[in-house]
Amino acid sequence: MPTFKCKIGMSDGRVVEKEFESPSRQLLAESLQEQGFHVFSLRKIPFQSLRQAGAMGPRFSGQRFLSFNQEFLVLLRSGLPILQVLDTLMEKMEVGAVLAVLREVREDIKGGGSLSDAFEKFPRYFPYLYVASIRAGERTGDLPVTLARYLDYQRRMEAIKARIRSASFYPVFLSVVVTAVVLLLMVYVVPRFTQIYADAQVDLPLLTRVVIALAEGLGRYLPLVVLASIVAFVAGRIFVRSEQGGYLLDRLKLRVPFFGALLADYSISSFCRTLSTTIAGGIPAVEAMRMSRATLNNRVLEERLLAATRRVEEGMAISESFEKAAFFPNIALRMIGVGESTGALAEMLNEVADYYEQQVGVRLDRLTTLIEPVMMLVMGLLIGGIVVAMYFPIFQLAGTVQ
Repeated sequence: MPTFKCKIGMSDGRVVEKEFESPSRQLLAESLQEQGFHVFSLRKIPFQSLRQAGAMGPRFSGQRFLSFNQEFLVLLRSGLPILQVLDTLMEKMEVGAVLAVLREVREDIKGGGSLSDAFEKFPRYFPYLYVASIRAGERTGDLPVTLARYLDYQRRMEAIKARIRSASFYPVFLSVVVTAVVLLLMVYVVPRFTQIYADAQVDLPLLTRVVIALAEGLGRYLPLVVLASIVAFVAGRIFVRSEQGGYLLDRLKLRVPFFGALLADYSISSFCRTLSTTIAGGIPAVEAMRMSRATLNNRVLEERLLAATRRVEEGMAISESFEKAAFFPNIALRMIGVGESTGALAEMLNEVADYYEQQVGVRLDRLTTLIEPVMMLVMGLLIGGIVVAMYFPIFQLAGTVQ
């Protein structure tokens, strides 16, 4: 997600510069203004991948961040002061960017700052939702409870991400294998047969001539094909990273058959789980909706949710505002409405998240079951077609000799 360097005016008159992650400049500006900040400037930080891999160091990976917080929670529950907790965590940590960040966090707290404010200075290492959960725990005085709730949320999200990665591994692997085998046949094997048939001066079937023509074209223009592919890939990445291109891509994702529904279910599950965690942590509903919006991970849905948040701020019921957003299914709307009317909104949002996590699992299982035979069929047709096309003239010659 792009990172923006923002110059904003605080409510107490101070002007500060901070970095925020947001899908687009417009959404970030609107979000900051709704939170009461005056936005002086927004600048997208260039070469972010280089910065993350270089001087600024990598972020916490999902599992590493989870392990860190599990140890953090155990130490907090033991009753140790926060400085001793950080000292204990740093003793086990290898030298690196994360250790340097924790040292700065410790110095901030030692100087009188709060834990959430210290974490907030390092958005690449501590997500906004995590910092907000810590701040809510500090306000209510039950930081271990809030952190435990966030950890449960993190575990669930990591589990579903792992399931998605697992389901996508086999198709990607097969695609790479098919591409490599076809290239080998077209670049190395087919030209050998072409020379044999040229020396024999035989009439070739149409299928064989087509394969030979494709192989000759690929061999002749392979450098240009590779260069064009690289240029197209880079141009596509640049376009997708622009606000207009990213918005167009997100809209197309939702319209793709099967995958659009899978993406929508995953987005709803992530959003409801996050919203439940933030509301249960004592954060007001409107602020919780703003914080949870980014978990939708789709600009089109985030734009609709931003409009829904404004309606809730104006006094409309949450379930009604979600209905007008036009992407929540009826069953989710009914469950959220019941939770809102009974005062158990956080619990009902968790139920909605559980339901749609199951739906995502069902869709992934269906996708995995369907895609394996399809990929094997495509692989067999491509490779088998090339082999048959090149051997067919040999069979014809054998029949002529008899």
